[in-house]
Amino acid sequence: MSEKIQKYAAVDETSAEHTSHGATRREMLQIGNVLALPVLLGGLEAKAAQGPLKPGPEIYQSIGVEPVINCRGTFTIIGASIELPEVRAAMDAAARHYVQLDELADAVGRRLAELTGAEWGMVSAGCAAGLKHVTAACVAGGNPEKLIRIPDLTGFDKTEVVIPRTSRSAYDHAIRNIGVKIIVVDTAQELDNALNSRTAMVYLSAGGPSVSGPLALEAVARMAKPKNIPILVDAAAEVLTIPSVHLQRGATVVAYSGGKAICGPQCAGLLLGRKDLLMSAWQASSPHHGPGRDNKVGREETLGMLAAVEAWVKRDHAGEWKKWLSWLDNISKRVSTIDSVKTAVRDPTGLSNQSPELIIAWDPAKLNITGDEVAEDLARNKPRIALGSGAGGGRRGSEPDPGTTSISVTAWMMQPGDDKIVADRIYGVLAQKRSPRSPNMTPPAANLSGRWDVSVDFFSSKSQHTLFIEQDGNRIQGSHKGDFSVRDLYGTIEGEQVRLRSTTAERGTGDSIVFTFAGAVSGDTFSGPIYMGEYLNAKFTARRYTYPPGRGPILIPGGPPLAN
Repeated sequence: MSEKIQKYAAVDETSAEHTSHGATRREMLQIGNVLALPVLLGGLEAKAAQGPLKPGPEIYQSIGVEPVINCRGTFTIIGASIELPEVRAAMDAAARHYVQLDELADAVGRRLAELTGAEWGMVSAGCAAGLKHVTAACVAGGNPEKLIRIPDLTGFDKTEVVIPRTSRSAYDHAIRNIGVKIIVVDTAQELDNALNSRTAMVYLSAGGPSVSGPLALEAVARMAKPKNIPILVDAAAEVLTIPSVHLQRGATVVAYSGGKAICGPQCAGLLLGRKDLLMSAWQASSPHHGPGRDNKVGREETLGMLAAVEAWVKRDHAGEWKKWLSWLDNISKRVSTIDSVKTAVRDPTGLSNQSPELIIAWDPAKLNITGDEVAEDLARNKPRIALGSGAGGGRRGSEPDPGTTSISVTAWMMQPGDDKIVADRIYGVLAQKRSPRSPNMTPPAANLSGRWDVSVDFFSSKSQHTLFIEQDGNRIQGSHKGDFSVRDLYGTIEGEQVRLRSTTAERGTGDSIVFTFAGAVSGDTFSGPIYMGEYLNAKFTARRYTYPPGRGPILIPGGPPLAN
């Protein structure tokens, strides 16, 4: 075992409650949807396909899609990681022969156990599919009569999954797909009270509160294990620790993404843990019929994932780290020559996103551009670069420096030569001469105060929403009533251009939806596109609500009604 792997295995996660550097999977989702790829997640349509498809260095350009240099991290929406050469070789070899998949799964499970020290291993069609299969295993227990009835759990003994609120995220859709009832708890006492004969399992997101505190994995295990309740830990974005720190601390099964830190197949996940439960999870996976048939993992991904783990234990992790630091140093030296630009390297504090991160900060009043605007420019124009952005430029986890704005470059998914391209692009944008911004906004062309009925056109349906707007000059605030919830609204109007945004965190889940309205006022209407982040775009038309004409006076009754 290399020195770096031993470091991973021994790392103290007590400091895993942190900011974007070393973010947990839950934090990655929040960061990725809001800051990491401004508008890139929904506002860009591919050019008309050039065709035909031409395999080679410009395979994407041949159909009108411009690729992205990844300086952000293992976000699935931009491809997460590049598969290792060993992985591609194994997948190519596997594709040339037929094999019985149960026999393959058994052999791979045994080999993964040898490599990782876990009791057993399984390859799934991504980490989320693995979460689904393990949930099915905990509910059905390997009984096919139960398995084929999922998600109708009528008559089942195990129908509940307990999740601390801090572990809720959009990823637990995979668990809810099985039809279980989610029991959300906030304290250790609530958790202990929630564990009963109906509890199929406990689900925890790796990092953060699951590392230390009253709902840490060890504490949960002390309550769950005496009742024979399995614990599933979602460690999708983490590096692979050997032996797994999560299994050592009491997890029954730990799930990793194959296409993130491990650099295996993009459509593969890795499950490590108790053999009997993973055999039930395999039964609930394709090629077997039932709720997991739609999550097919092929022989190619199976052997590609095994090849990635084989490579992991041999990789020069310390050497990779030095290479990443050298790339960030090259970028830092290039951009630090610009007036007011300061740089610092942040080290990760947990197991998720184990990569150094370069923070490039500057005074926006001197360069007349913000970090968000730089990130947008880099995301839109060739060569396209995905990176982080935000206010402040704190060093090594400190609080952001006041009066600064920043971008961040994460190194571990970059490829050789990217550092020069990225350094030149960032330098070119920051060094560009710009006129000082006018402190005055264009006067509004209309007063939008009042109620607006909004018709929303989604891809294949329509909805009726309502906006309640209060306007003070150029500034707007109010509320946005959607199909199921009411959320705060804020924005601006400059001339005829209206920009509004509302965000909802769906109650009881980890889901979040952002609506950004971009419209132009014309009389008593304004309309345009809605940008919804990862959920792409819609169109809207807002019409000023006209209240009914004057009604009669309101009489206050002197007593109870005489008829009703």
